[in-house]
Amino acid sequence: MTISTRTLGTTGPVTSALGLGLMGMSDLYGRSDDIESIVTIRAALDAGVTLLDSGDFYGVGHNELLLREALAGRDRESVVVSVKFGILRGPDGGWNGVDTRPAAIKNALAYTLRRIGTDYVDIYRPARLDPNVPIEDTVGALAELVDAGYIRHIGLSEVGADTLRRAHAVHPISDLQIEYSLISRGIEASILPAARELGIGVTAYGVLSRGLISGHWSPDRSGDFRSSLPRFGGEHLERNLALVESLREIAEARGASVAQAAIAWVLAQGDDIVPLVGARTRERLAESLGALDLTLDAADLAAIERAVPTDAASGDRYDARQMSILDSER
Repeated sequence: MTISTRTLGTTGPVTSALGLGLMGMSDLYGRSDDIESIVTIRAALDAGVTLLDSGDFYGVGHNELLLREALAGRDRESVVVSVKFGILRGPDGGWNGVDTRPAAIKNALAYTLRRIGTDYVDIYRPARLDPNVPIEDTVGALAELVDAGYIRHIGLSEVGADTLRRAHAVHPISDLQIEYSLISRGIEASILPAARELGIGVTAYGVLSRGLISGHWSPDRSGDFRSSLPRFGGEHLERNLALVESLREIAEARGASVAQAAIAWVLAQGDDIVPLVGARTRERLAESLGALDLTLDAADLAAIERAVPTDAASGDRYDARQMSILDSER
């Protein structure tokens, strides 16, 4: 298939209109299969997906090693590799805060380059704002790495409009990676307008709300980190799955799946937005790619808005502790 392209902001790279997020292949979503993961990444590349998103803390380096194997023998220049850094992990897999000091950034990148087997990363971004390091210092260190040729673009993740402006004043930011879906629309108030004002693109993760609005979630599923998220429990889950059924009616009327309708909705929010899908298998990848063939017209978008209004989601997207440390939620 031929996948259309989009440009991440005014200074960022050209990528496929849909990107592949690799986190679930290594962490947090239960057991995965390395062979299927690698084959799925390669299938995405063969289909024309050029944006691959990873993180050095996904599986404590495991994700980058998967990416290395998937990219073996491929034209490196044809792939846009986005990597997040800064989250600290322990040998037990625990979470130990954030570190985006300049020295720590350079250290983290050195390991990332070795694990992926590449000379550069296309987009390098702190996964979260470090409360102990001014964003100007973090971006300044990243700018030095751009000048040295080790990274090509600087991205950010889950920051608010003020932080976005401060960072962009130091060095152009290519894109902001942030959760954006039919039931996670908080960026529309101030963050998305600020990004557009500055010419910064958006790579939207969680477009299916971690599977909640994929059309495949059932109330009896459990066993991974999603069981700790408010939207996946009790009355919240019941209300959210009712929204999914409302969306299903609209999707089926268009001959599409719920997941395809949800992804197509994000695609329709602007050419400066590139959705990241977290497909872990070729089957789910094929379904996600089908969203590119679904063009939602004004009537479709209005029907979806009625079925899933802006503030329709029940429950926060993270637990209280995580919400309290998100710069994007302040």
